[in-house]
Amino acid sequence: MREADTLELARSDDERVVVEGKGTAIETEAEAVSRSLAALAVAAARFGPAEQVIWRVAGRDLALSPVTADAGPVLTGESMRDLGSLVARAVIEDLGGSVTLDGDTLRVRL
Repeated sequence: MREADTLELARSDDERVVVEGKGTAIETEAEAVSRSLAALAVAAARFGPAEQVIWRVAGRDLALSPVTADAGPVLTGESMRDLGSLVARAVIEDLGGSVTLDGDTLRVRL
């Protein structure tokens, strides 16, 4: 566990993923959380399909959109079409966070 900024955790090398907002410092398994957030964003873009998805960061709360009707079940683990999403949700929840779908937005609390 180490201190990491939530805005930095959401950043991705994938050009389809945009990150904006204001982060906050948290104690977490930074590498695992960063990989999990990237996996969720890439899955939202792939299964959307969407040319671009946006992480909006507000402290410990992150909102990913757009999440289409096809991508929603993949990101929440209801559809087992993407192993990365399944692992991402498990990692975030095991570290005390939450992952919920709210309309066309995936909400993650770290």
